[in-house]
Amino acid sequence: MRPWTRVFLIGLVLWLATVVTTGWTRNSNLVPTVVLFGSFLVPVTFVVWAYGRERSPRVTVELMFRAFVVGGVLGVLGASLLESWLVRPSLVMYVLVGLIEEGVKLAALMFVTRRMTTRSAMDGVMLGATVGFGFAAFESAGYAFNALFTGDGLSLTQLVETEVLRGILTPVGHGLWTAIAGGVLFAAGGRIKPPVVLTYLGVSLLHALWDSMSAIAIAITLVLTGRPWQFQLLRIGRVPRVTEWQVHLYTLVNWAGLLVISLVALAWLGVVVAAGRRAREIVSQ
Repeated sequence: MRPWTRVFLIGLVLWLATVVTTGWTRNSNLVPTVVLFGSFLVPVTFVVWAYGRERSPRVTVELMFRAFVVGGVLGVLGASLLESWLVRPSLVMYVLVGLIEEGVKLAALMFVTRRMTTRSAMDGVMLGATVGFGFAAFESAGYAFNALFTGDGLSLTQLVETEVLRGILTPVGHGLWTAIAGGVLFAAGGRIKPPVVLTYLGVSLLHALWDSMSAIAIAITLVLTGRPWQFQLLRIGRVPRVTEWQVHLYTLVNWAGLLVISLVALAWLGVVVAAGRRAREIVSQ
């Protein structure tokens, strides 16, 4: 059994055991364990998978750990500060969030790898993904913690549902976007050049589309199936009742949009990885 498989299976069993025990005993002291295991399981698994897949003498376990923990925490802190100062409800809100979060992750990657004298695109992909997964893990822990609290008290069910959903989506989110940016950054020697800026803007756009997909799906659903009385209620600031068909269409459009965004990002990463491997082969010849 491969290391990443063992990490995932052992972590999954421990998380499930903790969830069952917490639900059975109603012991709130176990809630932090549920939050941490559920939030870190998938990100850590993918970091272990990436490390085993692309070995590099320059990328040590210590450096990976710093990228995950230090890079992830710095990214979350930076994003929280900048978003509290700059982001307000508006049409460009999601664009600002994408620019901020991708920017702080790229800055965190540059900080934790500042002492690297030799670097390759593949190193950037691996370390960028690690910073992104660290960011995702700490962010997911916050979302899971907030999901715990409801108007009727603590809800273990909502916490678990939040962790499962974010765990499923994590591989095509923060880690993927920062892997792309990291690969291009390292291919440019760690310096901010035009390709790096364009890549940063591109992954920020993917991020913005991802975050706004729910709103986009609502708009598309209303355009295609909206009734006159629904638009009238919207004009006076009231939320209209939706039909069952509209709920199904919204769900379909939302998930289809997320799938398209994920496929675009995966294809882009494939191009970056292929270019990095070609460059490595040229250097080794």
